Amino acid sequence: MVDWEDIRHFLAVAQSGTLSGAARGLKVDHATVSRRLAALEAELDVKLVDRLPRSCRLTSLGRQVFERALEMETSAHSIARLAKAAHVPLFGRITLSAPPVLVTHLLTERLTRFRAEYPDIRLSLSAQAQRVSLSRREADVAVRFVRPDETGSVTRKIGTMAFGLYAHRSYAHLAAPERWEFIAWDQTFADTPAQSWLLGIAGGRPVVCELTYSSEHLIAVRAGVGVAALPCFIGERDRDLVRIEEGAPYFARDIWLVVHGDLQKTPAVRAVMDFVLAVVSDYPNLAVR
Repeated sequence: MVDWEDIRHFLAVAQSGTLSGAARGLKVDHATVSRRLAALEAELDVKLVDRLPRSCRLTSLGRQVFERALEMETSAHSIARLAKAAHVPLFGRITLSAPPVLVTHLLTERLTRFRAEYPDIRLSLSAQAQRVSLSRREADVAVRFVRPDETGSVTRKIGTMAFGLYAHRSYAHLAAPERWEFIAWDQTFADTPAQSWLLGIAGGRPVVCELTYSSEHLIAVRAGVGVAALPCFIGERDRDLVRIEEGAPYFARDIWLVVHGDLQKTPAVRAVMDFVLAVVSDYPNLAVR
């Protein structure tokens, strides 16, 4: 009988295109992936993958097996979600995925309240900018800035995160907008709406540095490096910063809460969703609609 673990490793190779990529995704070593793949091919007595110098390519039969394996994976995750939903008491480990800016500046500082209300729930808070799959159980609940469209998920808009331009109150060029220098996002977020908005305002004025996360932008602004775009709920509560406007157009990101339909009524998952809603509602600059 075919071992599910062998199929799981085959799926990872097919999806990543390399043995090393599959190993990173599964958090195992390269040799384990290679051994599992070889075991599956030996069990089926067929060749599923052509091992090229820098990549792995599915054979014709491998592509057919891949489609069946995806169906098996979906069914396996569905069974796990149903089992999780059957646990009525408020206990267990719930994974909440959210953008780093919300984890760092919003959710983490309210964990004490969550712990007091739900002492038997272990909340695993994952700061992730990239999309996660709820159907594959990469998270139980997710918060996103782009409306998710994953099949089987239930989505709700819970707020709007507005941005503004901020600088340290001692920034030497505050009185001369033509001399402003800007802090932008790095290439990781080069194609995001926020980057396009900021660079549109900067125009021909210099970008003095590029940073990845809003927490890094905040540190740079506090140090007087230049002008940055920060979420208003962060900028407005920092007494060392001033909001500066140059007729800048309004920009905001919608905040979406998403959960898989199989889990939305599970008490522990529901508690985490209510926690996120309560935290967002507490902030005046995150207008819940």
